[in-house]
Amino acid sequence: MRGLTVGGRTGPARGSIQATSTAAAVSVALAVSLAGCGAGGTGARDEGPAHADSVAGAASSSPAASPSRTPDRVDAVRLVKADPRVSAEVKRELKPCVADEYPVDVSYGELTGSSAEDVVVNVLTCGDAVGVGSYVYRETEGRYQNVFKAEEPPVYAEIDRGDLVVTKQVYERGDPVSSPSGENVITYRWSSGRFTERYRTHNDYSNAVGNAPTPAPEP
Repeated sequence: MRGLTVGGRTGPARGSIQATSTAAAVSVALAVSLAGCGAGGTGARDEGPAHADSVAGAASSSPAASPSRTPDRVDAVRLVKADPRVSAEVKRELKPCVADEYPVDVSYGELTGSSAEDVVVNVLTCGDAVGVGSYVYRETEGRYQNVFKAEEPPVYAEIDRGDLVVTKQVYERGDPVSSPSGENVITYRWSSGRFTERYRTHNDYSNAVGNAPTPAPEP
């Protein structure tokens, strides 16, 4: 750039140009700084990426969910066969149906307030899966104690929200095994070292459902 000539000298003009250039540079720098602070996406106010990183870091540092505690499995068949409170009739029914598969249903849950899971065992028949015996075992000092039994078939016991629910199907004369007339549902609760009956309901089954004659096919 050539300077302006004033009075035949160029020194003052050069100084003025330098001062002007300096002022212009400051103005440009200020403008760039202000533009960076705007919504351009790279200034100090643009905190989106930093915020996302902090959220991701917080998520990755959160503790993983602990696995559910699995109750200790018991040999239900051996438990029932060694139990002197189980009748000889139920023990005779407790035999393999196929290979080494026994007709027993086993449930684990809290029924008696013990530190260990209580065990509910239902013994069924192989042919029609009729419940012939229901038992509750409570662990005490490393040994399982029979604290409940029901051996009036058909019977089935379950754990329902801390209560023991026993269902007994009711048959009238002439009812086939597959079609009982109704059921009694009895709810027991652990109290003072034993199960006591709290509720009892009776349900009658409809004889019309499933017994309608099948219409003959049209010719």
